[in-house]
Amino acid sequence: MKIFKLNILTALIILFIAIGYISCKNDNHSENDDHDHNSGDTSKVLSDEHDHDHNHNHNHNHNEDDHNHEEDEHMHEKIVHLNESQYNSAGIELGWFEEKNLSDVINANGYTKLPPQNQANVSSVIEGIIKKIYAQTGQYVRAGQKLALLESPEIVKIQEAFISSEYNLKLLEQEYERQKTLSDENINAKKIFEKTASELEIEKVRYKSLKEQLAMIRLENTEDMDSKILITAPISGHITNVDINLGSYVTLGKSLFTIVDNSKLHVDLLVYEKDLFKVKPNQNVRFILTNQSDAEINGRIFSIGKSFENETKSVAVHAEIINNKSRLIPGMYVNAVINIGDSTVKALPDEAIINADGREFIFVWEKENTEEDHAESEITFARVEVKTGISQLGYKQVSLLQEIHEGDKIVVKGAYYLQSHLIKEQSGGHEH
Repeated sequence: MKIFKLNILTALIILFIAIGYISCKNDNHSENDDHDHNSGDTSKVLSDEHDHDHNHNHNHNHNEDDHNHEEDEHMHEKIVHLNESQYNSAGIELGWFEEKNLSDVINANGYTKLPPQNQANVSSVIEGIIKKIYAQTGQYVRAGQKLALLESPEIVKIQEAFISSEYNLKLLEQEYERQKTLSDENINAKKIFEKTASELEIEKVRYKSLKEQLAMIRLENTEDMDSKILITAPISGHITNVDINLGSYVTLGKSLFTIVDNSKLHVDLLVYEKDLFKVKPNQNVRFILTNQSDAEINGRIFSIGKSFENETKSVAVHAEIINNKSRLIPGMYVNAVINIGDSTVKALPDEAIINADGREFIFVWEKENTEEDHAESEITFARVEVKTGISQLGYKQVSLLQEIHEGDKIVVKGAYYLQSHLIKEQSGGHEH
């Protein structure tokens, strides 16, 4: 009986062990399945995270590229590239700021003028016919230089009259001495002596007149009769008009040549009454020709008028010309500024400044690339924003809104070419 109970207990223990083993194995299998399932989920998460990181990095890199592209485009808006051929054909000139007095000034208009002693109308003192012409328009002549040869029968008549007067004068002088002696000795009547004295005085006047006529027609040799005289220049200067031809008949007072000496050319500026008290001798003047604004001319006041000009309530202020006098002629109209103070500003020519997008810019020479891989030298210009102020006589006051360095080269001529080239580059027409 004991043996039977022991077997049953043993069987139960074995059964419980078997059940436990089976249960444990099933649990392990379930854990493995869960583990595999969880592993799959983890891989998916990692994959998703990887995809997210990849997309994020891609988007980040794309944004950086866009940003760099924007920076490139921003720089592209400011930089102009020219090759050597383009630079040479553009007529670009480089310079730097100029110190100009643009504020303490008086604006005035006027004209160039010559003193009367520096211009001459050449005429003949006797009528005749032009046989030769030695000068032409535009030629420079010196005082006394021959201009033309004139032939006149009147010249011979004057010479004959002079010789006759000279001979009569000698006879009358002798007769005067004889009659004086007789009169003193009471041998002859005083009336005869007085008549001889009167005739002598008349002949002296005639002789003097004829001699002066010969001097005027520049005939000093009265022994050789000659019907021709030289017309000569009374002053040195340039001939501006020739009013005769070969064979022209010349009358008294007719102008044959016009000569001007521009060495004394000056400017008459009309200053109104309200500004007159500010103007003084030795003040500097800057002016440009009304119809030729490409060059500035300098002058200095030497005299101020004492009366109004033609009821305009303006007074003529006279200024000598210091430079570029050779290109001027009398009667040219000018626009001028009279410097009445010493305040100067940095200024550039009007054509150095361009307007774009409602702002103002200048161009500055950046560099010249001469690397071996370039067929031609590449020249680079940067566009720099500025602000302008007072404008006078083709110059503007300029204030920099971006820094440039002392000694940089500013484009003072050709800025509009660079701006048009910049627009072409922006629109995709960039060429090298």
